Formats: sequence, structure tokens, C-alpha cells
Amino acid sequence: MPSSSRVRFVFIFFVTVFLAILARLAYWQFFQSEALAEAAQNQYLSSQVVFARRGRILAADQFPIVANEETFDLAVSLAELESTEAGLAAQLAPIVAKSKSGLSNQDFKEAQLAEEYGLVEKMAREGATWVSLAKGLDRNQYEALVGLNLSGLYFSQSQRRTYPEGTSSAYLTGFVGQDDQGLPKGWFGLEGSYDRELKGRAGLVVQERDARGRPIIFGRAEERKKKIDGRTLVTGLDRTVQLVAAEKLAEGIERYKAASGTVTIMDPYTGQILGMVALPGFDPADYASFDSQQFQNPIISTVYEPGSTFKVLVMAAALEDGAVDLETVCDKCSGPRTISGFQINTSEGEYFPESNLTDIIVHSDNVGMVFVGEQMEFKKLYQQLQKFGFGQPTGIDLQGEETAKLRPLNEWYPIDQATLTFGQGIAITRLQLLRAVASIGNGGELVTPRVVQGVLADDEVEWFDESGRTPVLSLKTAEIVTQMMVAAVEQGYVKRHRPEGFSIAGKTGTAQISVEGEYDEHKTIASFVGFAPAKNPKFAMLVTLREPTANTWGSETAAPIWMEIAKELFLYYGILPG
Repeated sequence: MPSSSRVRFVFIFFVTVFLAILARLAYWQFFQSEALAEAAQNQYLSSQVVFARRGRILAADQFPIVANEETFDLAVSLAELESTEAGLAAQLAPIVAKSKSGLSNQDFKEAQLAEEYGLVEKMAREGATWVSLAKGLDRNQYEALVGLNLSGLYFSQSQRRTYPEGTSSAYLTGFVGQDDQGLPKGWFGLEGSYDRELKGRAGLVVQERDARGRPIIFGRAEERKKKIDGRTLVTGLDRTVQLVAAEKLAEGIERYKAASGTVTIMDPYTGQILGMVALPGFDPADYASFDSQQFQNPIISTVYEPGSTFKVLVMAAALEDGAVDLETVCDKCSGPRTISGFQINTSEGEYFPESNLTDIIVHSDNVGMVFVGEQMEFKKLYQQLQKFGFGQPTGIDLQGEETAKLRPLNEWYPIDQATLTFGQGIAITRLQLLRAVASIGNGGELVTPRVVQGVLADDEVEWFDESGRTPVLSLKTAEIVTQMMVAAVEQGYVKRHRPEGFSIAGKTGTAQISVEGEYDEHKTIASFVGFAPAKNPKFAMLVTLREPTANTWGSETAAPIWMEIAKELFLYYGILPG
């Protein structure tokens, strides 16, 4: 090729390359500038979510029943290690494994070896440069690790929930677990019901990092979204009431060899829950060690047949309807009744001819209650039960409330109508029963149960509005049924357990448990429901025991526990005999 041609070719080549580069630069400058700038930022800026501090939950005296504990998360920059990964793991494992408390020496050694192996495995992952090693370390562990003075270790502060009341309040508080993305989420109880208010809103901080991906301590940090800490809840829970209920219930379960038990105590005028205990419970701080079935609160999530405690509500319905009055006498109480081929007896085979209405409640007479139910149109009884709130949730501010719907009116046959009068063939929750009975004690109004009273803001409580009240009985009916319940305590099966000199309105219940469609006479739910003092009551309370074996009757199991708790509450509230 002639020299002039070669020169021309080289010139054209370089001009072409130059124009191509120029075009590429123009493309980057004018069309991809924003994308390139973002990519450049991503090389030296890191985004970090800043989790909000979860709100606390306080008792009525503003002592925390749920709080936060300072914890630390540990990570390592492998590029900065001065020892081998195995050597680092051997130094860290004895300290990290101390979070597994309560282990024997042998078990702790095994846990330590497992921790050491786990740490090595985390650091050996292919391509790992920055590795999270442990979460939720306490301050003692943090200080011990810092004291090792090892290069490459980095710490970030975090938090975990603590539950000072432990198992006794687990069904009230619920617990904090994780959602599908592994983020903290409240489950059950107040933690679940008020999760949005408690968790607050996470923030976002963008921070400079070095070539190895480590945060530059003195580099630029920009808060892109401000975190908002969760709100603190103030409940009406009285810790003294809760403690007394938990202690007496635990003693009662042991004494009567019961499978489980519950105590629910509320203010009959406001619906405020003063105490709520179900045993055996679970540890909300260690919920993962328990079967998930144990998280269901039996007071609001489990339905049962109430048995004889239901009789006072049927009696109230008949009186309210005007179908019976205090002059009514049962002319069918001299023996068993047969309805639709089924025989109905009294609980102990004793019959009380010519009983008046108070006698029927005092003797807890099934035959007498069938007579009372027959005096009114069943449709009106059904409607009154709906007014009492059966068939619908109570509206309590706890996650997990369930309810059984009332069967349609046309599906109640004569035998069903008869057994309903003494609390069989209807499924309700314990809280539904307590709320309905409390309406008798407060003069005839149905209230909405509530746990939380307000939220704490700037050291001042923003109180919630009181829950609504719905009239369900006349004052006259409420007063008549109250006196019947007082007579049941003073003259009935529980009179020897009554604290001397105190006026208590109550009713026992012993409901057989249905097993595969048949009632098992040896498996019962024993209960006692009532309020005290009978006039202007300070509290309404329901005690239930499931499958007590030392004695199956509510009058000999649940009622004594109720009275023992009541004695303590009389002292606590300064209520005097008389």
C-alpha cells in the first residue's frame, strides 16, 4: 500500500475511533448521566433501615408490663481479620453461647461447640466479606466481646421485648415475633391488636462506605426518612388484682387437679379489664418454645357450654318479658320432665315442688328452669340473648377474639329450647358470659370490655373515650335477679365458702364436656360467676376450671377460688363487711 494511502487509513481510523468515543461520551453525558450518577453513589453509599423503638405497654399505675431491653448485633469484616476464621470462632463462641442460660456444664459445652461450628460456617460462605454473626446479645456479652480487642468486629444496637409479668399476663400482652419478611410483628393480645401503634415507623439513613463495603464512621450520613418511635399504651390492668388472680388460680388448679383454669375480672360499669389470667400459659419472651395452640386465649378464643351460670340470664329474660314475676310458682317441679323423648333431671336427683323463682336459682334447678323457659315465647328469649351479646364478638381490644354464632331461630327444637334454659346446647366465650352477667350488676347496661385506656405522649396520657353502653334490662329486673344471686350465695351450695359479712351475687356452674357428640360425666368445666358488693359492685369476676378431678362441681372448686380472690380484693379496695 502506498504511504499516502496508509496515512489516510490511519487518519480515518483514529478519527472514527475518536468520533465513536465522543459519541459514547455524549450518550453517557446526556442520556445516562442520572443512571451513572446513581450507580456511582451505590458504590460508595449504603442505605440502612433504622427501626423505630417499639412502644411500651403500661399497667394502670404506669409500671411496664411490656418493655424494651437494649441488645447488640455482632458482625465481622472478614478482610480485617488478623486471625483465621476458625480462630475467631473459638474466641467468640464461649461469650455468644452464654445467651443459652440455664444449661448444665455438659450441655453448655455442647452449645459452645455448636456455636463455634455455626460461626465458622457463616464466615465460610462463598463471596462473604461482611458477615452477621449474632443478634440479641446483652450488654455483658457486648462488653466481653469488646474487651477481646479484636479487629474486624462491628456492633449495632438493637432491642428485644421483655415481659416483667411473664406467663401470668401472656394472654393479655401477646408477643412480638416476625412477619413473612422477617420483620418484627406483634402477635395475639395487645401486641397484635395494637401492632401498628406500637411499632411506629422505620427510618432510612444513607451513609458513605469504603471499597470493602464497611461504613465510614466519619463519612457523610443523610437521613432520608425520619423514624417515628411507637406509641406507649396505658392499660387499666391492676397489677395487684392480676397477681392475686394468678396466685389463687395456680393454687386452685393444683388443689383440684384441674387441666387448666381462667380468671377474668372487670369493672362492671366501664368494661375495664382489671385482671385476666389463664393457666397454664406460655412465656411471651420465649414463645418459640411453645406449641402455637397455646397462644389462643381461652377467655376470648375458646367457646364452651356455660351450664348453670347461664340460668340467671334466662331468668332475667323471662322477668324482663313479664312472662314470670316474683309470685310465680313452678307447678312442674315435683319430678323429672320428659321432652321429645329425653328426660331432664335435677343435678343431684332432688326435686322441689311448688318452688318460686328464687328457689329455682338457689337450688340450681334444671326442671325449674325448663318451666321458666316455657312461660315465654322462645323467639323473645332468643332476642334477649342477642341483646346480651351472644352470637357476636364483645369488641374487646385483644387480637384473637372468636365467637360462635347463635343457631337460626328455626333450628331450635323443643329439646334444644329446654336444655338452653340451663346452659346446654349453646356455645359462648367466657368473656361473653362475664359481660352479660355484669349487665345485671350495673343495673341493666351491656358494656364493651376494654384493656387499653389511652396512650402516653410527652408524659401525659391521652385518654380514650369511654366505650358505649347499651341498655339490655330494666333496673327493676336487674335488681330482682341480683337478689336471687345473693340468695344463691347465702343459701345455696357455696354458702360455707362466702366471706362472712359481705354481700356477694353469684351463680355456680358445672357443665359436662361433649366428647364426640356425647357428654362425659367425668369431664366438666366448673365455674362461678358473680359480682361484689352486690349493690354498686366494684368488680365482676368469672372463674373457670377445666376438668377438675379432685371434685367436679363448680360449687366445690371454682367457687372457693372466686371467694378467695374476692377476700383479697375486699381488703385491697377497702370494702368493709356489712
